[in-house]
Amino acid sequence: MRALAVLFALVALALPSATGAGGNFTVFAAASLTEVFPRIDKTPRYSFAGSDQLALQIRQGAPVDVYAAASPKYPQLLYHDGLVKKPVTFATNKLIVIIPKSNPAQLHTIYDLRRPRVKVVIGDPGVPIGSYTRQLLDTLGITAAVTHNVVSQETDVKGIVAKVALGEADAGFVYVTDARPVASKVTKVQIPDWAQPSIRYQLAVVSSMARRVEARAFIRKVTSKRGRLLLKCAGFGLPKQH
Repeated sequence: MRALAVLFALVALALPSATGAGGNFTVFAAASLTEVFPRIDKTPRYSFAGSDQLALQIRQGAPVDVYAAASPKYPQLLYHDGLVKKPVTFATNKLIVIIPKSNPAQLHTIYDLRRPRVKVVIGDPGVPIGSYTRQLLDTLGITAAVTHNVVSQETDVKGIVAKVALGEADAGFVYVTDARPVASKVTKVQIPDWAQPSIRYQLAVVSSMARRVEARAFIRKVTSKRGRLLLKCAGFGLPKQH
């Protein structure tokens, strides 16, 4: 029974979620912010998913007040089109490879992912985790060998975490922060610092929404001393404040 409960909990990581009791005040945020944002402010109604999915919903007129993405790409495109106010960089992150604790493929370095029949999970090209992973593989010069072993491309980072934690894959590329909640079920394979892509998180007020006072207040909470401390405790890096 306990094993079944754990299984359901891990599978839930892969699904977009809406949490909070903020009435009509809604925050769309990248899946990798699922644990930390409610600690910073439990008031909003949150919807966590892939940054690209959330950006598309904003373009389609979804009722949302604040958008937080795991890459500047989508906030900047929305800003260019007048759909959000000027984005603010509030956090950074790093990539890591996670493998099941049992390590069935006997992986010890990132270069081991080139071996035949290793089952690798990465993000879809349209989502930040997928784009960052491809940048990393190109930098390391192992793109062809590793992509040949890819068995699944997930629409957000939680899907990658769930597949590895459940033993459905030998390895997956995720953010450092996403390895923490499943630390008892996975082992980390470090990535050389020189190969790390520049990962920046941005958030912005959605232009069409009337609750701009609450939206700006939320952004102030995220970028406040307390918000930055909670982000740091969750494993995120912090950009310099101007």
